[in-house]
Amino acid sequence: MTCRFTAGRVPASGLAELFDTERRWQRWLEVEAALAHCQATAGLIPAEAATAIVDACHLERLDLDRVRADVVRMSHPLMPLITELGRAVGDPHGGWVHWGATTQNITQTGDVLVLRDAHGLLLGTLARVLGSLADLAERGADLPMAGRTHGQHAVPITFGLKVASWIDEIDRHVERLWQSRPRLTMAILGGAAGTFASFGDHGPQLQAAVADRLGLTPMAVPSRAVTDHLAEFVCVLGLLAGSCGRIAREVYALMSTELGEAEEPVPLGTVGSSTMPQKRNPQLSQDVLSITAEIRSLVPLALEAMHNEHEADHSPTAMFATLARACVLTGDSLERLDVIVSGLRLNPRRMRENIDLSDGMIGAEALMLELGRLMGRQEAHHVVYQAAQAAASEGRSFRELLAADPRIVARLDAGTVAALLDPDRHTGASAAMARTAAATARRTAAGTRVRLARGAGYPAA
Repeated sequence: MTCRFTAGRVPASGLAELFDTERRWQRWLEVEAALAHCQATAGLIPAEAATAIVDACHLERLDLDRVRADVVRMSHPLMPLITELGRAVGDPHGGWVHWGATTQNITQTGDVLVLRDAHGLLLGTLARVLGSLADLAERGADLPMAGRTHGQHAVPITFGLKVASWIDEIDRHVERLWQSRPRLTMAILGGAAGTFASFGDHGPQLQAAVADRLGLTPMAVPSRAVTDHLAEFVCVLGLLAGSCGRIAREVYALMSTELGEAEEPVPLGTVGSSTMPQKRNPQLSQDVLSITAEIRSLVPLALEAMHNEHEADHSPTAMFATLARACVLTGDSLERLDVIVSGLRLNPRRMRENIDLSDGMIGAEALMLELGRLMGRQEAHHVVYQAAQAAASEGRSFRELLAADPRIVARLDAGTVAALLDPDRHTGASAAMARTAAATARRTAAGTRVRLARGAGYPAA
């Protein structure tokens, strides 16, 4: 994985460690142990053999140097581990190791255990991000700023409304992750072509028993060509990356010298340029933008990896590599996003200065609507439009143009016009939505933590 120069400024997500080769090997051994135990219960292998296999399914019992060397020699991901496990079990029980299973049964089911851990870590981090967003939404709930559409002033909003829109998306991504969990965490144990033939009449029951022992669900059709549930997880992470990127893009823009309305944390000692000492660059926001772009680029790869030929080919290997990359990158982006939003510095003075740049034109909608009650909406739009366009194209004062227009003066006094153009009075339900979103974020974060604490197989979040 790429090491970014900002890595020292953010906590480690813990995701990369989950995908270490040796951790994957241990997960595969856990599947072998569950298989042996359940086969013994079903009478498929001797109980003594199952006990010996379960006891040996720990990395510290194996010669890992020999496993690594045999991976190179055999050019196979699992066979060296099986061979070494058989040696560790020894006679007379070593011959029952991996009975009736095929490689993908073990590796995919074991990798699903890794993905389940990653799924839990990501949800735990999202709960933390939602808490930070809730604080930010409340902090900016009543803070007026220019709402912008197409890069231009639209109507006044509060900063809290902007954060509410971020919460709204992230909250749905949490829901999507929970909804995808049962489909992601499926055990596959159908044998070489998904027929259960190697397990005799015990196949479906054996798969169900192994799945239950590992805290997974059994695949209805254990075809090695079925990987849509894995691709779905990458797609959900791609959607999450879209929202994280949108937030980072917004902070990046608001941090520009011209706007200066918000700033991500820039700790003392942070250097923006080797030649321009004044630079306070949005380093973390730029990180999130680049990381999330890479995550989204993995979605097509996951969809391509669904294209297995016949009953199996090598595509699941590409799928897991894509999943691993997507999980690690998502963890990196979320850690940076949490640092950004939890430490975001808001600049109310610049927000007010930017609102005032248009000399009241940001209140044109409020004026038009009030005037419309007196002369009709279309005519009111025409009157205010003329004043606004003259102000923009001729460099004249919008307020003075309004004060000189007899069609307005005849209907609205100067105090009413000034009140209508006051941006603080036309933010609508911005503050209420910000506070509602903050409450939603806290509720989702708390519920997520509770579910993670109760969920079997998840690491502490």
